[in-house]
Amino acid sequence: MSGRPEQLFPLFAGLETLEGVGPKTAQLLGQMGIQAPRDLIFTLPHSGIDRRLRDTVKDAVLPATLTVAVTIGPHRHAKNRGGAYRINVEDAQTSFQLVFFHARGDYWQKQLPEGSRRIVSGRVELFDGMAQMVHPEFALPEDQAGDIPDFEPVYPLTAGLTQKLMYKATRGALTRLPVVAEWADPGQVAQAGWPDFAAAAQAAHDPQNATDLTATAPARERLAYDELLAHQVTLALARQHERRKKGRVSLGDGALQRKVLNALPYSPTGAQRRAIEEITADMAQETRMNRLLQGDVGAGKTLVAFMALLRAVEAGGQAVLMAPTEILARQHLMGLQPLAEQAGVVLEILTGRDKGGERRAKLEALERGDIQVLVGTHAVFQADVAFADLRLAVVDEQHRFGVRQRLELGRKGRLADVLVMTATPIPRSLALAQYGDMDVSVLDEKPPGRQPIRTALVSTGRMDEVIDRMRHAISEGRQCYWVCPLVEESEVSDLTAAEDRFKRLRAALGEGVVGLVHGQMPPADKDAAMRAFQAGETKVLVATTVIEVGVDVPNATIMVVERAEIFGLAQLHQLRGRVGRGEGASTCLLMYQAPLSDTGRQRLEVLRESEDGFVIAETDLQMRGTGDLIGTAQSGVPRFRVADLERQAGLMAVAQSDARKLLADDPTLETARGKAVRLLLWLMRQDEAIRLISVG
Repeated sequence: MSGRPEQLFPLFAGLETLEGVGPKTAQLLGQMGIQAPRDLIFTLPHSGIDRRLRDTVKDAVLPATLTVAVTIGPHRHAKNRGGAYRINVEDAQTSFQLVFFHARGDYWQKQLPEGSRRIVSGRVELFDGMAQMVHPEFALPEDQAGDIPDFEPVYPLTAGLTQKLMYKATRGALTRLPVVAEWADPGQVAQAGWPDFAAAAQAAHDPQNATDLTATAPARERLAYDELLAHQVTLALARQHERRKKGRVSLGDGALQRKVLNALPYSPTGAQRRAIEEITADMAQETRMNRLLQGDVGAGKTLVAFMALLRAVEAGGQAVLMAPTEILARQHLMGLQPLAEQAGVVLEILTGRDKGGERRAKLEALERGDIQVLVGTHAVFQADVAFADLRLAVVDEQHRFGVRQRLELGRKGRLADVLVMTATPIPRSLALAQYGDMDVSVLDEKPPGRQPIRTALVSTGRMDEVIDRMRHAISEGRQCYWVCPLVEESEVSDLTAAEDRFKRLRAALGEGVVGLVHGQMPPADKDAAMRAFQAGETKVLVATTVIEVGVDVPNATIMVVERAEIFGLAQLHQLRGRVGRGEGASTCLLMYQAPLSDTGRQRLEVLRESEDGFVIAETDLQMRGTGDLIGTAQSGVPRFRVADLERQAGLMAVAQSDARKLLADDPTLETARGKAVRLLLWLMRQDEAIRLISVG
C-alpha cells in the first residue's frame, strides 16, 4: 500500500498540466481549495443557464438570459469615446438592441454586418422601455449554432476567474478520469439507480436542466455517496484498528457502584442504567473500549462516568477523568468528592497549578497506586505522570477531541479503555460524520428533580425591565449570567460590548456586584472572576461565551443572552443549561434586536417550545446548515465538496453501514471490491486511512 496508484497520477498532477491553465489561473484555483485536477472533478456547477433557442424575446419575463436568431440592422456609433455602441436587431416578432461598450466601430461592422443573420445569446434587460442585450456571450452565424450549449453549467468562482476558464479547466480534468472498478455496494447502486463513478462525474458537469443540479439527481447523489463512503471507511478502519487493540479485562463485583447508587436520593433513569450496562460490558472485553457518551444538558452524564471510574477501581486499577480547563476539573472534583466518599475511594486532582513538592507527592502516590481516581487537565499527559495501573480514561470533551487526540490518549495507560463524554447533542448525521469510529451511548432522558427553565423572548428595547428583574432576583439572594455576543469582525468591538454592558449593570446594581469575563483576559483573571461568581461574592457575571463550558453555579437562576438571534440554537441551548441547576425556578431571557426576520423568530421560538437538545440541534441543522453550526470548522466534522450533511443525512447512514459491513467481510481490503475501495481512499485523499490499513 506504498504510494498512490499509477492510474490516479493524471488526476493528481499539477493544475498547469491542464490546457489553458497557467500559473495565475492555478493560483486563483488554489484560493478555492483546488490543488489538482481531482479537485476540479468534485467542484460541481451550482446553477445553469438555459440557452435553448427561442423564436423571440417578446413576452419573456426580463431580465433573463435568452438565445434568439436575429437579422442585424443599423449600427449606431457612440457620441463619445467609451460610450455605448448600439446595433438594432430583429427576431421573428420584435426588435431590440445589442449594446457594446468601448467598441471599435469598424470591428463590429465586420463581425456583424448589416443584413446578416446571427444567433445571439446573452442577458436581456429592459432599459427605458427598450429590450437590450449588453455584450452578448455568443453572436454566431447560424451554421455555428451548435457551439452554444443548450444548458450551460455555472461554476462557483473567485475574483479573477471566469466561467470560460472554469468550464475549460473542468473539461480538461474530466478527460483524465480513469476506468475504475466499482467500489460501492452493487445492491445499493442498483436500488438507487446510480451511474458508475466516471459516468456520474461526466453527467454532474454536464447538466441538461435544473433538475440535474439538485442533490438528489442520480449523478450528484452518486458522487456524494462516494465522498461519504470514503470518510466512513476511514472511520470504520480507525474503529477496527482501536477494537483490535488488546485491552484489559476489567471485572468488578459492583460493590463500590452499589454503595454510591444506594446513597443517591433518586434512582437512575432508564437511559443511565442502559449506558452503565453498555460501558460495563465494554470494560469486561479483552479489546479496548472506545465509546462516546452523549447526553443533553443535565442528563446525568457525571453519574454514568463515575460508575465507569468505580468499575476500574473495583477491578483493582486506577482511572482518570480529564477536563479541558482548570475550572472544570475543580468542578468535577467538587461534584465527585461526595460520591467518592460514599464509595470510600481516594480521589485527587492534578492540574498545571500543582508545583514543586506537592506535585511530586501526588505523582508518587499515583505511581504507588494510592490515588485511585485522578481528575485533571492536560497536565495528566505530561511525560513524568505515571500510573500504577491505569484502566480507564474518561474525557470530558467540551473542546472537541479529534480522532488523533483520542488515539493519543490511549497511549498513557497502554491498554486503557476510553470513554468520551460530550454535552452537545449532535444531530445523527453529524454524529456519524464526527464520531463514526466510536460506539455511542445516548442519554435521552432527564433525571427527576431538574426544574424546567422558563424561556422568554424580549427585545433589546426592554433592557431596563430586564435589569429591574435582575435587581429583584439579587435581593432574594439569587445570581444571574449576562452573555454578550461575540462580534466576529474584531476582537475590539467584542471587548467593548462586554465592557459597556458591565459598566451599565455596575451603575444600575452597585459596585462589587457585577463581575466580567471575556476572551481577552489573562487566564488567571478569568479564573478569579469565575471563582468569585461561583463563591457568590459577585451576583452577576457579564461574559462573552466562555461560560458555556460546563460551569456549575446552582444559585444562578437568570440567564440573559443579548442579541440571541446571532447565536446558534445548539449554543443557546448550552447557555440556557447553565441555569436551572439548583432549587430555584429559573428563567432564560433571549434578547433580540428588533425587527426579527421570520426565520429569526422561528429559530428562537424552537428554544421557547423545546428543552430537548436533540430536537433543537436537528432544527438548527435544517435551518442554518452545517457551516454555521457553532465551530464546525474546529469540530472535526469534515468538509465535503459534494455531499451535503443537512440534506443527505440518510446517505451518511447508508455509507456507515456499508463501510462497517465491507470491513467485517474484508478487514484488510484484499477482495476485488476491497481493492476498488483502496483506490477510492486514494482518490478522496484519505491518506490517514491508508496508513491504518498498512499498520492494521
